[in-house]
Amino acid sequence: MSELITAGEPMALFIADEKGQLSTVQHFTRYLAGADVNVSVGVSRLAHTVTFLTQIGNDPFGTFFCDYLKKENIDVSAVQMSNVWPTGFMLKGLSDNGRPETFYFRKGSASSRIETNSVDKVNFSGAKILHLGGILPGLSETAYQTTLALIKKARDNQLKITFDPNLRPTIWDSEEQMIQRTNEIACLCDVVMPNIKEARMLTGETEREKMADYYLEKGVQQVIINLVDDGSYTKKKEVDQSYTEIFAPNFITENIIDRIGAGDGFVSGVVSAMLEGLSDYEVLLRGNAIGSIQMQHLGDNDGLPTREQLDAFMNQAKLNQKGEQNSV
Repeated sequence: MSELITAGEPMALFIADEKGQLSTVQHFTRYLAGADVNVSVGVSRLAHTVTFLTQIGNDPFGTFFCDYLKKENIDVSAVQMSNVWPTGFMLKGLSDNGRPETFYFRKGSASSRIETNSVDKVNFSGAKILHLGGILPGLSETAYQTTLALIKKARDNQLKITFDPNLRPTIWDSEEQMIQRTNEIACLCDVVMPNIKEARMLTGETEREKMADYYLEKGVQQVIINLVDDGSYTKKKEVDQSYTEIFAPNFITENIIDRIGAGDGFVSGVVSAMLEGLSDYEVLLRGNAIGSIQMQHLGDNDGLPTREQLDAFMNQAKLNQKGEQNSV
C-alpha cells in the first residue's frame, strides 16, 4: 500500500564523461532516467511511499532499473518484464550552458508495449495521489489506453490525479495529436502542471491566468504553471466556487550544471507537499526549491534531496523576489 502511484517509461541514461558531440565522445557513465521515475525518486526520498507501474525488458538495463528503485524504497510489484521488447536508453552530453545534447533509443521499448491489463497489478488501496506524465501516452496506442485505464481506476478509488504534460513532440505521430490527446488527459485530472512553454502550446494563450482558465473551465480543479527561471504560479477553484491565485518566487541558483530533470524535481516537490497537506504557497515553494537543487547536479535524479537536505537548502538559499508578491 503506497501513498503515491506513478507510471512511466524508465530509461538507462549514459552521460558523457568529456565534452564534445555525442558522435565523438568515447566514455560515458551510466545513470537512470525517465520523467516519472525522477518524480518517484524525489517523492520517495522525502519519506513517502511510492508504487511504480511500467514494463521493462528482461535485460541488464531492466535489472538496473528494478535494483535502483528498490534501493530508493519504491515498490516495484507492478513492474512487468518482457522477454521480447527491450528497456530503452538515452545518451546525454556535457554542456557549459546546462542544456546538453540528448539522443534517445526508445522506439519499440518494453514500456511502449505496455497493455491495459497491467493496471490490474496496481494496489490502489490507501493511495492518495495518482501522478501521470505525458510521455507514456505518447509512446503507443496501448500506452495511451493504459493511461486512461489508470485514470478510471484512480477515479473509482477516489484518488487525486496530478498530471505533468511533459511534451515530447518526437514521440507523437503529429503535433496535432500530441496537443489533442495531452489536453484530453489533462481535462480528466484534478491538477495540471505544465511549464510555461507547454502551457502556451497546449492552450494557445499567452497570459498565465488565461492558460489556467483554459483548464479550469473544463473541470480541472487546479493549474500549476512552472515559470522556470521566474518562479511558479497556481490558480485553483475553491469549494465555494471562488478562485485563488498564488505566485512563488524562485531561489537564486548560481551553479547550474544540468537543467534536464529540474522540471521533474519541481513536480516531485509539488506532489510531496500535496501529500503533506501544505498550503498552495508552500507547495509552489517546495517545487521551486527542488528544481533549483536538481539543476546543480549532473544526473537526472541524483540531486533530488532527502528531507534533511531540503530543509537545509530552504533555510539557507535566497529567494529571487523580482517584485512579485506571494499572491496575485
